[in-house]
Amino acid sequence: MSSNNNDNKLKKTATIASVGTAVLLVIVKAIAAFFTGSLSVLSSMADSLADVFSSLISYIAVHYAAKPLSVEHRYGYGKAESVSALLQAAFIVGSAGFILYDGIYRFIYPQKVNDTTLGIGVMLFCLFCTVLLVLFQRYVIRKTKSQAIAADSLHYVVDILSNLSVIISLLIVKYVHWEWFDILTAIAISLYLIYNAWKLALDALQEITDKELNADIKENIIRLMCSVEGVLGCHDLRSRVSGSRWFVEIHLEFDGNKTLTETHSLADLAEHKVLEVYPQIQLIVHQDPHGLKENRIDNTIAD
Repeated sequence: MSSNNNDNKLKKTATIASVGTAVLLVIVKAIAAFFTGSLSVLSSMADSLADVFSSLISYIAVHYAAKPLSVEHRYGYGKAESVSALLQAAFIVGSAGFILYDGIYRFIYPQKVNDTTLGIGVMLFCLFCTVLLVLFQRYVIRKTKSQAIAADSLHYVVDILSNLSVIISLLIVKYVHWEWFDILTAIAISLYLIYNAWKLALDALQEITDKELNADIKENIIRLMCSVEGVLGCHDLRSRVSGSRWFVEIHLEFDGNKTLTETHSLADLAEHKVLEVYPQIQLIVHQDPHGLKENRIDNTIAD
């Protein structure tokens, strides 16, 4: 339980840091966009504004997903993180669409970029802040396996690339005077945002629709459980993910002459072996006599 509490504290700290950083970046980028008239800076500001929205959603989702199991939600509230990821993806697409529209407009009606030195200085500051935040988020993701934080971190990884591309764009405008390059950079950032939003939404939908755990993980679970002496086989493993929790059901096979108490003890040993490697798993183990002929999920899926 203390491990879960520590994970929840880490996730909440990460979301607070994310919101604070995003608000700061929106303010400084908005100032830079106003004084420079750069569309690439404006696109980066819109990206940061999306990050504010996304980070707020992540904070709410993490807080909600951390609620303890209840009578009406015995699997917990972990899928709130997946719902938040879907909302974030929708907002990202909306902000990217705005920049695409403005980019096309500026190709038709060009506008001059001013004070590129200020823009470059602001973007370097934003780059530094974003890198620090992503490093902290990566630490939290390793510790908690949070999908909401992972989704939030993705925005800031894109932000790093966005900041770098904007800096390069402003340097080209400053020294080569290719005003169109600023617009091209903004459009490229927008398309990249849409691509990442699609991947984010797809991952969230897979979790919501109960996609199975990775095949390597499932094979390792089977290997660990069947390594216990007395476990003669297994079948019908199925799994699903809810936030940072993994739910796994499996049928273990035992000598039919053993008592229920004996097979229960062996099943507990097998369960502990898995939990040592994957503490986030909640296992449901059904005990079957080895060699029993029955209808199985494995056979149904194979057909």
